Amino acid sequence: MTDVLDPIVMNFIYAALGGLMTLLFMWLGCVLFNRIVCNFDIGEELRKGNQAVGSMVMGMFIGIGIGIGLVIGMGLN
Repeated sequence: MTDVLDPIVMNFIYAALGGLMTLLFMWLGCVLFNRIVCNFDIGEELRKGNQAVGSMVMGMFIGIGIGIGLVIGMGLN
């Protein structure tokens, strides 16, 4: 019984850690972007209702999520 459960538990742990790593890298991407681009704050622009910044952040999150997801998926094989 434990032989069947071990891969399931390990995949769940990999998925949970992968999700946390993805969130960490998304946060890091926004922080680095804010530091690289002078006189620009993503949070402030989003509060103003700047839809272009919202689209840019969405694209960053999708790109980082796909990239990290592929790395994690390949690591499970």
